[in-house]
Amino acid sequence: MSVEQIGVVGCGAMGRGIAIACASAGLSVVWVKARAGATDAADAKVIAALKKLERKGQLEADETRGRITLSDQLHTLGSCDLVIESALEDFEVKVGLLRRIESVLTGGAILASNTSSLPLGQLADHLARPAQFLALHFFNPVHAMQLVELGVTLRTAPGVTESARAFCASIGKSAVEVSASPGYVVNRLLVPTLLHAVETLELGVATHHAIDDAMKLGCGHPMGPLALADLIGLDVVLSMATTLKRELGDARFRVPSTLRKLVVDGQLGRKSGRGFYDYRDRRDPQPNPASMPLRVACLYEAAE
Repeated sequence: MSVEQIGVVGCGAMGRGIAIACASAGLSVVWVKARAGATDAADAKVIAALKKLERKGQLEADETRGRITLSDQLHTLGSCDLVIESALEDFEVKVGLLRRIESVLTGGAILASNTSSLPLGQLADHLARPAQFLALHFFNPVHAMQLVELGVTLRTAPGVTESARAFCASIGKSAVEVSASPGYVVNRLLVPTLLHAVETLELGVATHHAIDDAMKLGCGHPMGPLALADLIGLDVVLSMATTLKRELGDARFRVPSTLRKLVVDGQLGRKSGRGFYDYRDRRDPQPNPASMPLRVACLYEAAE
């Protein structure tokens, strides 16, 4: 089937990024809040994001915004060919939301989830049309990241998979098909790297900048793991690690105490202003003292 009108549910950073990516590719987008309520804050954030991309010469802000219809009502998704759910990474929350979305779609519409860590097959078990369901796992920042992990279950219809693949190509993304195993490819490999970076910090092996610089200069990564965790959101990293530990029973996904402490304290990374780094001076983020275990603090003191 041809995918011409897209629905996106969820007004967080990922939902916003997916909506912008689709609209900037010329598609009509219905963007819906996961919970009913005022849409002013979401509108202000998408306009700010579009203006920033416009200054970089990547799109025309007003034209792109004109392709996005923002709503807080799920019934507005009824005419969409494909709806991508990108809400809270909680199984019960997702099941309830996916079932409500499915109830307003036409029989031929495709329903996708942006999840990577939750068990896709179990989500499909709760749907009336599991053959029309799959995962489209985008990466942050959506406008810059080319990959989409295309997750399928044993019940996903082949035609649905091909339509989803064609959709990804139409917005300039490359789809990599993966099975329904939690974490797919990227998070199975990435999340342990982020967690081990935190453990390396806790052990006092090196400072924040030293860990991040070593991975950039030694492994060719565009961003160090601690800075990347801050960009993703420490609450998201914690949620992924907890889910993957539960689903896979793998000790590599054990959550370090420093990560848990920062999340409990509401220091979630870039979106809250502080995480492993303090971003309140955005020109020169420095290590956040709250993320420094005793051994790391000693390293900084020795360097002074």
